[in-house]
Amino acid sequence: MSPVLVNLAYLVASVLFIFGLKGLSHPRTAVRGNLLGALGMLLAIIVTLIDRSIISYELIIIGFIIGAAIGAVLAYKVQMTGMPQMVALLNGFGGIASLLVAGAALGESIHLGVAPTDQFTIATVATGIIGSVTFWGSLVAFGKLQGIISERAIHFKGLHTLDILLGIAAIACGVYIVMEPSVYWPYWALVGIASILGVLLTIPIGGADMPVVIALLNSYSGLAGAATGFVLNNNVLIIAGSLVGASGIILTDIMCRAMNRSWLTVLFGVLGPTSSTPSSDDVYAGKVKATSPEEVAMVLDSARRVVIVPGYGMAVSQAQHAVRDLTNLLESKGVEVEFAIHPVAGRMPGHMNVLLAEANIAYDKLKEMDEVNSTIETADVAIILGANDVVNPVARTDPHSPIAGMPIIDVDKARTVIVIKRSLSPGFAGIPNPLFALDNTLMLFADGKKAILDLIGAIKEA
Repeated sequence: MSPVLVNLAYLVASVLFIFGLKGLSHPRTAVRGNLLGALGMLLAIIVTLIDRSIISYELIIIGFIIGAAIGAVLAYKVQMTGMPQMVALLNGFGGIASLLVAGAALGESIHLGVAPTDQFTIATVATGIIGSVTFWGSLVAFGKLQGIISERAIHFKGLHTLDILLGIAAIACGVYIVMEPSVYWPYWALVGIASILGVLLTIPIGGADMPVVIALLNSYSGLAGAATGFVLNNNVLIIAGSLVGASGIILTDIMCRAMNRSWLTVLFGVLGPTSSTPSSDDVYAGKVKATSPEEVAMVLDSARRVVIVPGYGMAVSQAQHAVRDLTNLLESKGVEVEFAIHPVAGRMPGHMNVLLAEANIAYDKLKEMDEVNSTIETADVAIILGANDVVNPVARTDPHSPIAGMPIIDVDKARTVIVIKRSLSPGFAGIPNPLFALDNTLMLFADGKKAILDLIGAIKEA
């Protein structure tokens, strides 16, 4: 294939990637953006395989069929609640694909006796380190999200020192590869060391920091792909990897700002209670008021504006469809219903948006935190469904709290607050929530979906 045609096709693919990313910036255009990005990737893959004469057309077609079948099955089978785990795995696949391709390219150059350039060896080293960290870090993230291993942060004495030593060892292997590119084993030694580093960098992160980790691993996956592009001298891979890497870093930064935490705090700190954190008895004793669906229905009967704050509890109970029915029922009675979306609600960026979109809840009802907070005082009722830390007022009132300074949805300023929750157990941060004990708060203890269905029944009977 003519180099002009190849570069022209790569240019078209790159433009599709950019328009795809732009489309993903808004729920209304997200599906179109996803399709544009997929079309760009399909074009790039076809052109690359044909141009490089890597394999036969028959194998290319078979690969497309198998890959499309696996993607279609996963799209239908994986529950929306399992999307964070799915994203973690996809990030990992990107990392391991990059490190294997770079390793194969290095092995080929050694086998053919070709003297590699510094760009080639340095890019190979970068791919090996980033790809290994991405793959094993993503597997750990998958294990945490899937409940295979503890979701809590795992720390042990000397962890950070060990991280530094492993990082130095990986870089030393990388320097040796650049100096002696005819020796193959240092690459796999580098991969082994970086793999351990990927595990150790991810196990200390857990709880509310998991959405940030998913965004960061997505960025690593893109950077590994971009480095592989330099290994192969493939322009579209460099562009696509850079776009993914940059967007992942930007998203990570947005997530950190949403939690008022720095990158270093997320990567090396622990979000959890301290010795100065008040106990649950101190916060809740004698102050919590339990309620029933019938009582909540009476409260909603006189409400004119309701704000619903979804959290991971809604995802676990698969309550989004019931929430849609409740919304429709309230709106049929003339009630204005809005959804307040916190940037880190759930387990991955945009988790709540995806779940509500699955239930066909109109996009214009989804309001960002700042927009809702400016009018929350006019809300007659705020319904908290499975959210905890993102509505904890101590973030605003207690400078010594582990979540001090974290922007929250100020639901405590609504006239009445209904919290739907199984128990008084703490959220990811592991600290009590004084919201549950406020005078204007009623606790509806139940599974999220069952509570909403019971509430719908009570409203209809009222």
